Amino acid sequence: MDGSELRTNTYLIRPNYQHKFRVGVVEKCIREIQREQLSGVQYVSEEIPSLSLSLANSIKNRLKELGFNRYKLVVQVVIGEQRGEGMKETKYLFLPCRMAARCFWDADTDSYAKDIYVNDSLFCVAAAFGIYYY
Repeated sequence: MDGSELRTNTYLIRPNYQHKFRVGVVEKCIREIQREQLSGVQYVSEEIPSLSLSLANSIKNRLKELGFNRYKLVVQVVIGEQRGEGMKETKYLFLPCRMAARCFWDADTDSYAKDIYVNDSLFCVAAAFGIYYY
């Protein structure tokens, strides 16, 4: 380096407000993709692994387009057969469908969003985690 170049530090301890992981925006994105790809789909056990992967990749790619710079995005999709075994909607969630996650993260910068899709044949729980990369 001859001194004519000046390099700036890109180390950021917190994301800018416009680049922060916004749960409402991410939930809406997940919901739209689930509706697009799962509307009218019947549960066929042989097709579920590829469908889950396709859905997770679609969600991750759409989230990247939203510009969450410096965020590591992790998307988890679970699809199961709807057999009418008490999968009913309550005010806040669908029972008995439950998905748990434990994470070590910074509550100021990191977050997650999730959405549940249910039709007569299947249910899908999709969660997207945004972890800020320091």
